[in-house]
Amino acid sequence: MSAVSPSVYRQSPSLWQRWKRFFWRCLLSSTCLLLLYGPVNLAIAHWLWPQPDGILILGGQPDREGVAARLAKVQPDLPLWSSSGLGPDQAYPIFDALGVSRDRITFDYRAVDTVSNFTTLVKTFQQQNRHHLYLITSDYHMPRARAIATIILGSHHIAFTPVAAPSTQPAESPFRIGRDMVRSWLWLTTGWSGAAIRNG
Repeated sequence: MSAVSPSVYRQSPSLWQRWKRFFWRCLLSSTCLLLLYGPVNLAIAHWLWPQPDGILILGGQPDREGVAARLAKVQPDLPLWSSSGLGPDQAYPIFDALGVSRDRITFDYRAVDTVSNFTTLVKTFQQQNRHHLYLITSDYHMPRARAIATIILGSHHIAFTPVAAPSTQPAESPFRIGRDMVRSWLWLTTGWSGAAIRNG
């Protein structure tokens, strides 16, 4: 009976360890690329298109339309998108009062939360060659909106300039911001926004 060299037994663990290290390095590299993809492309978009060419209103509070109307008045060439905000019967009087043409406003009601405010419209912005948006939402909501926009808009080479509507509500929790950042990365990689796990 022939003897088996001890080196044979040492090869398998060594090979396994190499594959394990390779796997973790690939995973770490992929994660870093994913985390940086949105911010890097956002910075490039800001550099290429420094001037906003559209206005995005995140629905949820009537005062956001008021801020958008005032901005639209001094930016008469910019189209507006209202994502799941007020209905036309409530929104039009706000814009009419400041002389903002109704033809400039697009109402979109597909969004069910902040993540889908962006996922439902990002392709529209690309199709219409919009590269830099004024992003309008309430001040307490802006940190979460900016985090999501950095990932979703940034990854599609769309820059944004935040414009906050004042409010008296407290800032949102870091948990909600982190949760929606994860959902945004999930949408980028799978096309699923994770709306079932949202909490508003």
